[in-house]
Amino acid sequence: MQLKPTLETERLILRPLDIVRDIDAVCEAYAHAPTMRYLGGKTMDRAQTWRSIAMMLGHHQVRGYSFLSVIEKETGQWVGRVGPWFPEGWPAPEVGWTIHPAHTRKGYAKEAGRACLDYVRDGLGWSSVIHVIADGNIGSEKTAEALGSRRLYALEDGIPGVTTDLCHVYGQDF
Repeated sequence: MQLKPTLETERLILRPLDIVRDIDAVCEAYAHAPTMRYLGGKTMDRAQTWRSIAMMLGHHQVRGYSFLSVIEKETGQWVGRVGPWFPEGWPAPEVGWTIHPAHTRKGYAKEAGRACLDYVRDGLGWSSVIHVIADGNIGSEKTAEALGSRRLYALEDGIPGVTTDLCHVYGQDF
């Protein structure tokens, strides 16, 4: 089955995750402690990363959408994963992002996030969206605000099965 969509921005291609093509770059990101401190707090080895990608692919099968691999047009490099997400137990439909540490501070999360917001509004028919952001993740808070979202509420006990740490929910209506 061909997974969809593929989105394009000025500098990026957003395509479905491909466990074979993407595993090495995702492993690098998930092994980076500063990146993972806001994604449940623990780094992942290759086997754990493989299972994480498989979970996202399964989410795509169940929901019809999931995180997309973000590819830099100029180099073909994997720069992150951005996209729609709404597993069981999540507070509401989300557009989330994780950027590879070699590609942070380039505006990629904002650029890809904007494309995904347009997609969930126009392609999936969502009327609102959230972003669950771990406490202290100033970069993601600034990205959410740049995308037009505002802080809505706190999840004092985190998200069951992911983290017990304080998270903030940002969001917007379309």
